[in-house]
Amino acid sequence: MYVFSIVLIVASNILYNICQKMTPQKANPFTALLITYVTAVALVFFAFKFSKTNQGFFQSLTELNWTSIALGVAIVGLELGYLMAYRAGWNIGIGSLVANIILAIMLIPIGVFLFKEGFGLNKIIGTFFCIIGLILINK
Repeated sequence: MYVFSIVLIVASNILYNICQKMTPQKANPFTALLITYVTAVALVFFAFKFSKTNQGFFQSLTELNWTSIALGVAIVGLELGYLMAYRAGWNIGIGSLVANIILAIMLIPIGVFLFKEGFGLNKIIGTFFCIIGLILINK
């Protein structure tokens, strides 16, 4: 599962960025997002039917907190942001790379202070190289 989860993220992100880049320029972004989310709901509903759980849907709702709603807000922002970035002319490789490097750098203090994750010298050096790379990519 350790490797599979990363492979799934990478493969899904590749498909995600290709689809975002190829969404027709004239298409209403909110119509595109609506169809995206209807598709996602259908897939999740289908997967839920085959998930091994002792609870039904309504019973499982009691185990949730605010994070599912916040994640929905974040996903809409993420989807709309990428669609707007590609429409603004960002290249598929550079736009995603810049966004993900900045994201990773911004998540460092969150990981350290909120989740008590370690951040040693090798990670500091790696972050430094990411910042140098970000500067070089945007020159």
